[in-house]
Amino acid sequence: MFPPDEHSESETLLGYLASQLEALRTSAHGLTDAQARATPTRSTLSVGGMLKHATYVLSGSAQVVEGVEITEEAQADFAGSFTLTDDETLEEVRGRFDETVAAYLERVRSIDPDAPTVEPPAPWDGVLQATPVRHRYQLVHHVEELARHAGHADILREQLDGATALSLRLAVLGLPGNDFVQPWRPEDGASGSP
Repeated sequence: MFPPDEHSESETLLGYLASQLEALRTSAHGLTDAQARATPTRSTLSVGGMLKHATYVLSGSAQVVEGVEITEEAQADFAGSFTLTDDETLEEVRGRFDETVAAYLERVRSIDPDAPTVEPPAPWDGVLQATPVRHRYQLVHHVEELARHAGHADILREQLDGATALSLRLAVLGLPGNDFVQPWRPEDGASGSP
């Protein structure tokens, strides 16, 4: 959780981005490779796939620039960013995620939210040309998308073994429980393991 305080706009944006990224990473705590690949809902989403997709997007791989046609290969790369391949391990995906997140947050630290930039086309939303925006727009959009995917990961994890975001967070941080929540323990999810 990003704690309340009298933060600047830049600190607030960075804090919420870091918080959502931490939640995504935490959703994979204690999972096996098989569990990270599992798709326990009607969709094809998995916890490992959420980490891989966030890595793909934050690394800039999903950027579409004006005048560049979206090829079948680019569409396949995007679709593949949601799924772990048979030879990918959770440890490898988490390592790439950690490296990408560190570089991404370092870039965000240097951004003036009010500085002008360009938002690339988003043809899936009917936006066919690049649009002038402020960096603020892009950063808030990243908060929105990361929160959406952290929520996906929460639901997927609860379906896998009943672990909740708060219990996992306490376990990852080594914090004691309280009257509201206890840290997750591996034995808590044994019955729900695929």
